[in-house]
Amino acid sequence: MTFELLAAAGEAAPQNSFGFLEAMEQGGIIAWSILTVLVIMSVGSFYILFTKLFEQRKVMSQYKNVRTQFWKANTLKEGATKLEKNSAWRQLVDDAITAEDQHTKMTDKLEAHDWMHGSLQRSEDTINARLAGGLPFLATVGATAPFVGLLGTVIGIYRALINIGIAGSASIDKVAGPVGEALIMTAIGLLVAVPAVFAYNWLQGRNRRISEMLHAFSTDLLANISSNGTVKPTFLTATSTQAAGKAARTAPAATTTTTTTVKK
Repeated sequence: MTFELLAAAGEAAPQNSFGFLEAMEQGGIIAWSILTVLVIMSVGSFYILFTKLFEQRKVMSQYKNVRTQFWKANTLKEGATKLEKNSAWRQLVDDAITAEDQHTKMTDKLEAHDWMHGSLQRSEDTINARLAGGLPFLATVGATAPFVGLLGTVIGIYRALINIGIAGSASIDKVAGPVGEALIMTAIGLLVAVPAVFAYNWLQGRNRRISEMLHAFSTDLLANISSNGTVKPTFLTATSTQAAGKAARTAPAATTTTTTTVKK
């Protein structure tokens, strides 16, 4: 009989298990809600990172076609046909051609240079705004994710204090779950925020580089239109650059003359 009572007591003894799922279950709907928000933030951040990175790489690769093919055309309309449709560079060319046609229809006196410059600037701003789409979400995640995790931390610590007050003692089985939940939420908040901040800064830097390329291209378009197609940018290839460097090194040697003074 004694052995049966001891066995029954052993079976009835509480079995405490500690882990991520156990801590979340103790946290209840609040802990799961906070975790869901952090997961949505993380998934959205990585989605924006990969989609914007693909978009930026596409714009940069298309610029090679602008350097090698576009400026070889006789006119802007002919060069536009060599660019990909719906690309940033094609949009700038099309907007420049449209602005040039619209200026000829104006009855009010307006400098062609000012009109063209304003039209190309609006086109650049539109492209830059499209490239910057999604980056505010990364900035928001980087700024708020640690505080969302901190909210879970505060709630976990609060639940641990309640359990201590109810039990009358700070035993490990009463506080391990809430405290573990609190630490988990802090860690998840940081894991969500840090990649978002890195992605935001990296994509912003690449966007600034693309913006400089767009501005240079629009300046070349303006110069070409203002000169009736006479002015075009020149891009040195690797072979021509090496030839120019070799010529620069040999030129002083070929032109230098030596004079000898004979003393009597």
